[in-house]
Amino acid sequence: MSKEEEKIQIVKDIAPACNPPAAVANAFCVIGQKKTNLSWTQMMILGILAGAFIGFGSELATIVSFDAAKYVGVGITKFLFGSVFAVGLILVVIAGAELFTGNNLIVIGTLNGSVPVRKLLNSWFWVYIANFIGSLLLVWIMYATDLWKTGDFAVGAKALAIANGKVNLSWGAAFSRAIGCNWLVCLAVWLAIAAKDVGGKILAIYVPIMAFVASGFEHCVANMYFVPMGIALKTNASVVAAAGLTDKLANLTWGGFFVNNLIPVTLGNIVGGAFFVSTLYWVVYLKDKK
Repeated sequence: MSKEEEKIQIVKDIAPACNPPAAVANAFCVIGQKKTNLSWTQMMILGILAGAFIGFGSELATIVSFDAAKYVGVGITKFLFGSVFAVGLILVVIAGAELFTGNNLIVIGTLNGSVPVRKLLNSWFWVYIANFIGSLLLVWIMYATDLWKTGDFAVGAKALAIANGKVNLSWGAAFSRAIGCNWLVCLAVWLAIAAKDVGGKILAIYVPIMAFVASGFEHCVANMYFVPMGIALKTNASVVAAAGLTDKLANLTWGGFFVNNLIPVTLGNIVGGAFFVSTLYWVVYLKDKK
C-alpha cells in the first residue's frame, strides 16, 4: 500500500459514523427545495399517508397501554406508550411521507435563501390539510374495526380519556407542551438525516419520539387522530361509562378541539420546530457562510 493509499485509509478509519451537524443543516436546504417543489398531488398523497402513519402510532399506543398502569405503574406505562408511538415517525421518514411538524425544518432553507417564503407556506398549508385527512381516514377505519370494544370497552375508554384530557388543557399548557413536542420531533428528523443506515435512522427517531410522548407533550397531527377518535366514541354510552366520564365531556366537540387544542398546539409546534431547531441551527452552522 502506497503512502497516499495509507492516508486515504486513515481518513476512512476516522470518518464519523454519522453526518456532522453542519452537513445536516446543508442537507435540509436541499431537502426543503425538493419538498416545496412537489406537485399538489404528491403533497396531498404523501401528506395523507403521513397523517395515517402518525395515526397508526397513536392507535397502537392506545391499545398497548390501555391496561398497563395496573401492572407496571403510570411511569412505565407512559414509556410504553411513547415507545410504540414512535412507529408513526419511523414510517414517515423511512417509508416516505410529508408531515407538517417535521416540515418545520424547511425554515432552514428559507432563512438560507434557497426556499421562498411563498413556497414554504404553500407546502405547510397543503401538507397540514392532507395530514388531517389522513388522520380522519384512520379514525374511520379504526372505529369500523370495533377494536375499541376490547377489554369490555376498556380500549375505547382509554381513547376517550386521552381525547378529553387534551381538549381540557389551558391554552398556555397546550402551547408550551407543543413547543417541547416539536423541538424533539424535529430533532428526531435531524438525527435521522445524520444517521447513515436504516437501523441508525430508526434508533435516532425512536429516542426523541419516545421522550416527547412519555413526557406528555402535544403534537398537532397526532391530535388529529386522538381527539376525533374521542369525539366518535363519546356517542357510545358503554365507552363513556367505562371511562367514568358521564357528564364530563362538554369540551369534547369539534369546536372545543379546534379552539382549546389544535390552534395552540399547532402554533406551539411551529415555535418548537421552526425556531428552536431550524432557526437556531441556521444561525450556528449556516448564517455566517451565507
